[in-house]
Amino acid sequence: MEASLARATMLKPFIRKLKRVLLLSASRGGGVSEIRFDEEMEAAKMVPGDVKKGHFAVTATKGEEPKRFIVELYHLTDPAFLSLLDQAEEEYGLQQEGVLAVPCRPEEIQKILENRRMRRASTEW
Repeated sequence: MEASLARATMLKPFIRKLKRVLLLSASRGGGVSEIRFDEEMEAAKMVPGDVKKGHFAVTATKGEEPKRFIVELYHLTDPAFLSLLDQAEEEYGLQQEGVLAVPCRPEEIQKILENRRMRRASTEW
């Protein structure tokens, strides 16, 4: 229980930043002030167009070539994915900007995503 609480506490800055960026990129309206335009432009640099609302980008950095994944936010509750985030914190720290770099092989992320999809699909029946 304490380990889960510690992980959740460590994720709070990342989740806050992710929410802020997603909200900024989602806000498109008339009469945008110059400051707001600058914020949206900065958010657009950080969140590529293929990253939909409720998702974030992750890059597996180990292996022959880094591979980028678009991951749904619900994976932030998956213990296997949280373990990868712990590894990322140890190797890169909490001050990463843009795409989240994770020190693992692409196959590891792919396996976690597929396992979660399979578990999720099995509960929908």
